[in-house]
Amino acid sequence: MKLRLIFILFVLISFPAVSQTFTMEEIGKFTFPSELTADQTGTQLAWAMFEQGKRNVYYAKAPDFTAEKLTSFDKDDGQEITGLRFSQDGNWLIFVRGGDHGGYLYSSTVNVDNLPTLPKVEIWKINLTTQAISIIGEGDDLVVGPSSTLAFLKNGKVFTIDLAKDLEPSQLFDIKGSVNSMEYSPDGKSLAFTVNRGGHQLIGIYRDAETPIQFIAPSYHRYSQPKWSADGSKIAFIKALGGTGAAFPLLEPRHAPWEIWHADVAIGEAEMLWKAPETLRGSYRYFFFSYPNENELVFESYHDGWQHLYSLDLETKAESLLTPGDYMVEQIKLSPDGKRILFSANQGPTEADKDRRHIGSVELGSKKLNWETNGEGIEAYPVALAENGLAYFSASAKRPHLVTIKKEGEAKLLQADLLPTDFPEEKLVTPRQVKFTAPDGTTVYGQLFEKSGGPAQKPGVVFVHGGPQRQMLLGWSYMDYYTNTYALNQYLAEMGFVVLSVNFRLGIGYGYEFHRPAYGYYQGAVEYQDVKAGGEFLANLPQVDGDKIGIYGGSYGGYLTALALARDSDLFKVGVDIHGVHDLDGRYDLPEGYEVAPDYEEAKEIAWNSSPIADLDTWTSPVLFIHSDDDRNVNVSQTTNLIRRFDELKKPYEFILIPGDTHHWMKWENMIRVSNETARFLKKHLMD
Repeated sequence: MKLRLIFILFVLISFPAVSQTFTMEEIGKFTFPSELTADQTGTQLAWAMFEQGKRNVYYAKAPDFTAEKLTSFDKDDGQEITGLRFSQDGNWLIFVRGGDHGGYLYSSTVNVDNLPTLPKVEIWKINLTTQAISIIGEGDDLVVGPSSTLAFLKNGKVFTIDLAKDLEPSQLFDIKGSVNSMEYSPDGKSLAFTVNRGGHQLIGIYRDAETPIQFIAPSYHRYSQPKWSADGSKIAFIKALGGTGAAFPLLEPRHAPWEIWHADVAIGEAEMLWKAPETLRGSYRYFFFSYPNENELVFESYHDGWQHLYSLDLETKAESLLTPGDYMVEQIKLSPDGKRILFSANQGPTEADKDRRHIGSVELGSKKLNWETNGEGIEAYPVALAENGLAYFSASAKRPHLVTIKKEGEAKLLQADLLPTDFPEEKLVTPRQVKFTAPDGTTVYGQLFEKSGGPAQKPGVVFVHGGPQRQMLLGWSYMDYYTNTYALNQYLAEMGFVVLSVNFRLGIGYGYEFHRPAYGYYQGAVEYQDVKAGGEFLANLPQVDGDKIGIYGGSYGGYLTALALARDSDLFKVGVDIHGVHDLDGRYDLPEGYEVAPDYEEAKEIAWNSSPIADLDTWTSPVLFIHSDDDRNVNVSQTTNLIRRFDELKKPYEFILIPGDTHHWMKWENMIRVSNETARFLKKHLMD
């Protein structure tokens, strides 16, 4: 007994504990706003707020913009709020409740509570005069029309309703194919839309029940993003290749052409205004495309190596760069008057700003670029307010996102008292930017989470994000999924781990060549060397025990976690693989017919060798598999099939299957459970 007490005292003196002062449930009470929108006058503002699984609509109006809660959804039921917007007359708020709009495979009803009757994806309206709330009916993809008119899609068909009249929605027209986007003309009398007809996609214009639908310059290509001119006489759109094309070599990078076209609505004829450079950089277009005035179009492109905004002069067809510099722009929004464009960018005076977001704007008349925010915070999703004001989400390393109003240079934080009293804001660490070098010489950035105190050497954990087209930041993320993982990284640091979040290749924020490297993913997994280099960097830090390195990640991060455990169990001693991809040779299904790509067999072999299942013989590290079985991004069969192989090889593993939830942990209770189980498993193998 005496010897045992002496041993315990020795352990306590030699390895002082890191005192844990908050739980995952407490840090999981973060706020997360989304869907920020303003009315046409810039005097009314609305947003959705996520609070411990309860999602509600908030509203504020000028001049004081005091936040007011308009809905009372008081259950953690997984029903998200999307599509929030004002009617054109400013008298109504409309939104969609339900679905999982981040799903790649499909988006439909979400049933996280496994109810006998499925919840519906429904459109709701709020009368801003009376604050009365009612359901319009099933539907999605909202487009506001003149006054109080609303158009929406249901099963690929267009429906409309007058919000001010107590009538049922009616189908506007019927058409072959699936309609997937819409835009009203400035006078509200015509509706431009795109309809998918298989190998090609057309732009049509609906006018009334008696007038035949007009197709704009119909061709065998794919048209998208129709935009009306201010007078309604012209439509601009994007044109890309249709059909399937020849069986070119699968491993050979190829340019994907796209063009900007301009049509005269009266005669239905169109001409090309701009063609993307025939380079790999010029292949990738992004979603922002606008017709702000009669003189120019504004679009986003990657052809100079960064995601930038360009203006296209309609008379001279000359392009001009609006956002010069080595940074990317995203979350782009045109002001209602068409005079300025707001955006978020990883730009600032310090190198650390590469891993932040700040708000910029461009005055289209003068082409003047302004930076509206700066510093050590994270600012995202700006919208224009009246009198050159703006609203946006803002966060810091410790405080999660809240809505901020900026007018005349003064910033005002809304709902500062919304965080619960037990949310551990002051106890969180401020991650610091680090960088290291991959074996091929590529510079890789990351964020290091570390709490002061504790033993001289602590266990380390590498976090690998998903996407992969994502960037982790030096503060709370503006994406819901990564708000969850940021909270978990903070919790792991609180437990006594040193956590390294790795921004590996294929991620955004560091230019085209980093974002689109050769030999990535199923063509060689070159990005894995960034993850391994991160593990070695972490293991070699003096305050880290290099023999106690774990790894976790979800989605694409789950894939790289599995790859790390399969290839380098000697470095990564334990891992948590959350809805990861494990078998990549299925990326190339055997084509039908005579023509086959000349490198088809080679591509299949490389895809197989890029898969975690190719290296199961060397996978010795303990692993926890987590997946939900209504995953719309990574099919649960990716984990089912890997576990089958583990069973056949009699390899040990732990698992959690969550029935009914999706890729994004729509139920807060499930998100907390996944985070707690991840922390428990890492602690079990690296601390206990």
